[in-house]
Amino acid sequence: MTTDTGPATASPTGEYRDVLLDPTGRVVWDSGVRRNTIVADCRRLLCGFMHSGDTQTRGITGLQLGQGQDSWDRPPGPPLALPSDTKLADPAPYTVEASSLQIDYLSGPDVVDAPTNQLQIVATLGPNVPPWPDGTHVDRTLREFALVGSLGTQTVLIDYVIHPAIPRDPESTLKRTIRLVF
Repeated sequence: MTTDTGPATASPTGEYRDVLLDPTGRVVWDSGVRRNTIVADCRRLLCGFMHSGDTQTRGITGLQLGQGQDSWDRPPGPPLALPSDTKLADPAPYTVEASSLQIDYLSGPDVVDAPTNQLQIVATLGPNVPPWPDGTHVDRTLREFALVGSLGTQTVLIDYVIHPAIPRDPESTLKRTIRLVF
């Protein structure tokens, strides 16, 4: 993944990498590093922080996971996420709360204590996370995700990714690493 802090970017940028592990910890699949889409509401969150007023703005509050659409598995494949997107296609996404995410500042490849212009968010989705199938989801396939924050009482997307289907069995673990550069 990108490790060069480089100059500040004109706009926030992001990338992610998914690694699927079997029950013994062996890598079964690796997505490689891919770009994600920073959405417009990320900029509204940043504006809320800069205002310093009583906006009730909170940064990363969780990671939403969704099944997306089965039709994305057929040609021409999944659509691109757009900066104007405001929610996942899944009407009932699963949310991994921020307390279950590892969120760190980065300086180059190193985790550091002091704020920088880079964040790394790691979600380790163990067996049965999300707890699907359920009344809305027929299996454990993942096709989309988004980091979410709070702007007032509204949950808003920070980034959004629509990706090829990741079929999950009940024993697999998915390690999702997301990096944001501001």
